[in-house]
Amino acid sequence: MGLQPLEFSDCYLDSPWFRERIRAHEAELERTNKFIKELIKDGKNLIAATKSLSAAQRKFAHSLRDFKFEFIGDAETDDERCIDASLREFSNFLKNLEEQREIMALSVTETLIKPLEKFRKEQLGAVKEEKKKFDKETEKNYSLIDKHLNLSAKKKDSHLQEADTQVEQTRQHFYELSLEYVCKLQEIQERKKFEFVEPMLSFFQGMFTFYHQGHELAKDFNHYKMELQINIQNTRNRFEGTRSEVEELMNKTRQHPKDHTRASQFTAEGYLYVQEKRPAPFGSSWVKHYCMYRKAAKKFNMIPFEHRSGGKLGDGEAFFLKDCTKRHTDSIDRRFCFDVEAADRPGISLTMQAFSEEERRQWLEALGGKEALLQSFNRAIVPRPEGSAQLDKTGFTIIRKCISAVESRGINDQGLYRVVGVSSKVQRLLSMLMDVKTCNELDLENSIDWEVKTITSALKQYLRSLPEPLMTYELHGDFIVPVKSGSPESRVNAIHFLVHKLPEKNKEMLDILVKHLTNVSNHSKQNLMTVANLGVVFGPTLMRPQEETVAAIMDLKFQNIVVEILIENHEKIFRTPPDATFPEPVSLSASPPNAPPRQSKRPGQRTKRPVAVYNLCLELEDGDSPHPPKEDTSSLDSLSSLSPTTAAVHGLPGPDKNHLVTDGDWAPTASSQTRSSMVQWLNPQSPTTPSCTQALTPSSPKLPPCLFSPPTTVADKPPESVTSRKARAVYPCEAEHSSELSFEIGAIFEDVQTSREPGWLEGTLDGKRGLIPQNYVKLL
Repeated sequence: MGLQPLEFSDCYLDSPWFRERIRAHEAELERTNKFIKELIKDGKNLIAATKSLSAAQRKFAHSLRDFKFEFIGDAETDDERCIDASLREFSNFLKNLEEQREIMALSVTETLIKPLEKFRKEQLGAVKEEKKKFDKETEKNYSLIDKHLNLSAKKKDSHLQEADTQVEQTRQHFYELSLEYVCKLQEIQERKKFEFVEPMLSFFQGMFTFYHQGHELAKDFNHYKMELQINIQNTRNRFEGTRSEVEELMNKTRQHPKDHTRASQFTAEGYLYVQEKRPAPFGSSWVKHYCMYRKAAKKFNMIPFEHRSGGKLGDGEAFFLKDCTKRHTDSIDRRFCFDVEAADRPGISLTMQAFSEEERRQWLEALGGKEALLQSFNRAIVPRPEGSAQLDKTGFTIIRKCISAVESRGINDQGLYRVVGVSSKVQRLLSMLMDVKTCNELDLENSIDWEVKTITSALKQYLRSLPEPLMTYELHGDFIVPVKSGSPESRVNAIHFLVHKLPEKNKEMLDILVKHLTNVSNHSKQNLMTVANLGVVFGPTLMRPQEETVAAIMDLKFQNIVVEILIENHEKIFRTPPDATFPEPVSLSASPPNAPPRQSKRPGQRTKRPVAVYNLCLELEDGDSPHPPKEDTSSLDSLSSLSPTTAAVHGLPGPDKNHLVTDGDWAPTASSQTRSSMVQWLNPQSPTTPSCTQALTPSSPKLPPCLFSPPTTVADKPPESVTSRKARAVYPCEAEHSSELSFEIGAIFEDVQTSREPGWLEGTLDGKRGLIPQNYVKLL
């Protein structure tokens, strides 16, 4: 379990557990800050002296291996797992480089030191400043409350009203500052992953350039680097979407905090001052407690807690409530007081003081006092307002009309579905489409009045206006669970199973839409809308939780992955029945840890995988944009945007929209399959595909440790050595390097022998000898 999400609603409650979660976030950031300082120091040692280079590199490698990112929520995406593992992979590269160290001139200042210092000063430094303000405001707020509650009720009304106003203003300011601080804490926890790893990529690329003896190692590193760049870019894109959702929720919570309180097991909870009576000479004292009450059991719990001293002041206590009585100011020289009597403590009553008259009335209502409000302390999920959109005949007509127009007019438009239309035009088109009379008269395919971006925005808006998301509230959690862990095949099977549990109309609409999105992704070279980009756009559209919380928003990235699986496996999911023996989706805790990441490579498929690389001088062709534009912009600038750090990785001056490249057939090529472990997505037990899993071990020198394929069966394991045998190709393969062979299915290889490179064979085809991926052939 990683760091717990910090809910904005908790800023108003300010419970002890909320403070503990804040301290956990702060401790993690402090650990990160110390680590970055140490890393910067180590980097400067590399520049300082060549003689100390070896020792500095070992220390640097050791630091990388030991550090691990924390995450918010209960699981990581595959991209985040690879980012987490990247530091260990970098450590392994350093050890290999140490063996072939030469005199070199290495400048790490621009590629490593400055970005890390900038991140530490601008991001972590900003959090420290926010912490100082937060701590100062906490002290000020609760000090003022203490002072305020000590005011005598016999003071003039005007004086008391002025004091009440001052306290309320201070509390509101404290809540504002608390919201901002919580938002900043969670933002920096998410940001640090790619902000830190990207400079590391730059550092390693520069170091390999200066290592003449490390040339071969640098070539092998390129494959891992490209995969990691995809991981970083995907994580960055998801971060942008998550951040905007979190900020929106924060603003909603700020405007209507009572509408965004979380469901709770307690009827009432909050802070109360409890009077502790002492012997006559010493009078009494008032101690602040965090109190919780369950009405069904009539159980009252209270824990002494002082914010200014940093935590609990003692053990909590509990009792069963018997009675609650309001205290008037003529019987006690304090306001907002009431007495509670315990059923299990005969003759003993406690006097408690709320923070305000309104809070006292709420406590009296919850505790069964005489004065009660119509409003209750009970939390409830605020239902979403239902829109006029429905899954009826009109709805299907609207979706089909929009899809038909998009496919006939704008299937190749760059940024399709990410570039949004003008809001007023979108609403006007949607109104006309939802009117049966005007809908039949609209000809979107041949009309020049409606831009493609207006049509796509209307389609998305219609789906978002449904009273329930297309993939339903009921199955939302079930769809999320399998993509958080498990093998790629099990994820597809789970989604396949769940899709067929959807109501028939929902499934039919989803089929129509996903079929269209598959067609859009097939034109990604022109429209730049890859499967991953479409997942970012339609994840929040097709799926949304019933309750808006930070924890739910953190699952947004997994919604995107669900949509990616639907697009990549459309034919299987919607055209074939699910496995009747497939078990119900299990909870995340029952899933195996560190499952291999999901890729677009599936059993029996030879689909293309876009690679997020920029102007690299590699053997790549054609182009997919790694930086799709944000949905809330009508500009295509971000489709080809490139961060300065990313450009520095490749020694480039900056982005060029005309030079975005991808490997058209990179996913299925032999070299990529082996060096990148993408062969793990081939299913050795598939009924339609023979075993083709590569035998890998954690010690394989050229593979990232987080990317190992599933184990083969005993019958499928290749022999330890192959001497002068023939083999037949069971898959086609296109060579990526001159040392490899290209071949089609059925090709016969002569004189096949085991290669020194793990997972590869050597053989002769048409008089040419070269490397053959072992899992692509069957020995004869």
